[in-house]
Amino acid sequence: MDAHRLLFVDDEPNIRMTLPAILQMHGFDVTTTATVAEALLAMQNQAFDVLLADLNIGQPGDGFTVVSAMRRTQPEALTFILTGFPAFETALEAIRAQVDDYLVKPANIQQLVQMIETKLSSRVKRSHGIKPRQLSVLLREQKDEIVERWLQDVAKDEDLSRNSLQERERVASIAALIEELAKMIETSASQPSPEGFECASLFGRLRHSQGYTLSMVMHEIRLLRLVVNHTAQENLLALNSSMIISEMIQLGDSLDRLLRIAVEAFCAEHTETHPGAPVERSKI
Repeated sequence: MDAHRLLFVDDEPNIRMTLPAILQMHGFDVTTTATVAEALLAMQNQAFDVLLADLNIGQPGDGFTVVSAMRRTQPEALTFILTGFPAFETALEAIRAQVDDYLVKPANIQQLVQMIETKLSSRVKRSHGIKPRQLSVLLREQKDEIVERWLQDVAKDEDLSRNSLQERERVASIAALIEELAKMIETSASQPSPEGFECASLFGRLRHSQGYTLSMVMHEIRLLRLVVNHTAQENLLALNSSMIISEMIQLGDSLDRLLRIAVEAFCAEHTETHPGAPVERSKI
């Protein structure tokens, strides 16, 4: 019986020297790569039964890119993630249905080998059927859930929850801001559309009229950023791996731009209604 072909991806030289040798002793035919680019090239040139990738290859989360590529190009291959950060376990659990399994470094070799062999022996022919999506599409699909999660986080915040707004008052403009984010990511725009500019300005003016401080406005946007990032992380393997890094950068830049517009509108409203008074940055 031919040895199972395993692609190992890790940027740490010591691990690349030791773990593949041990796996070869257990009967695996191991191809070792150190970067995402090397791994993608190997996938183009060879067929593999197993992928074993570090979570962070050069950059945090690069292992997901390799997994996503393997699942699209060789859907019958088993995929395993190694992580040296136990704090990532919660996030990994959320995508466990997408990855066959994972281990926390330093991995127990016997456990690793047994896990791979068990999965191989019970493997059934399958197609993952992933249709990679753009981040903008994901934001639109998950817009209602993002708003709901954001509302829950706001309700948990001691300062923000003191402002007794009705839910419909609090979410005004939020869905529109998410739509503008999707539009800016989709078009790689450096500036929002006229509708987006007005939406961000309205958000700032509205929060001023609702008794917010500038710090509260900025904190609400920060919570929105966290919810959007978490949503992207949960759906990472469903996103287009070739675009995810640039899209996440665009997301951050777009949200920063919308926040600046909201802050400027908030400050302008404050100056108009309280001439000469400084903008309150923290809640009294």
